[in-house]
Amino acid sequence: MTPSNREIAEHILACYDTIYIVLGESAPTLVNDAYVVRTYETARAYGALALELREHLGEPRVGPLPVLESVLREAVAGDASGALVLYAMAMVVGPRLLVSLLDARNALSSDAVLSELFSDASMVCVKEIRATGDAAKDQAPIDDDGWQNLARELSSTLDVAGNAESLGISR
Repeated sequence: MTPSNREIAEHILACYDTIYIVLGESAPTLVNDAYVVRTYETARAYGALALELREHLGEPRVGPLPVLESVLREAVAGDASGALVLYAMAMVVGPRLLVSLLDARNALSSDAVLSELFSDASMVCVKEIRATGDAAKDQAPIDDDGWQNLARELSSTLDVAGNAESLGISR
């Protein structure tokens, strides 16, 4: 069964909302100033995407995407500096979201506005991944086996939930 345009859009909105909520709540709890700023900026970027999509949809009823929320909260809990949650966004969540946005565009049944919103969101996602890389390049490398195990577990959590390549396009 092919999801409707609205179902696709609401799923993508749930992804944006989840990112916005978790990163927005987490940023003030982090201890590395560069990562605090980058986390706030990433939250703001996804919040803007959510607002734009929400305005297009009217009165959507969406909640956080549980597996995505879990992964991001685990990343925040696992590293107070903010490096792990930004790693999660750049290396674990971001690439899967990009695939989801492509899948969403391909699954739409003739909705030029949604297609444009998803194309723009893909550019925002890439911009945020690159900005995270720029912020991280000036930080000390992390050479901690425990941290690296946590990073691998974030990806494994999504894999086990059926999100090895994407965050899906429908619930």
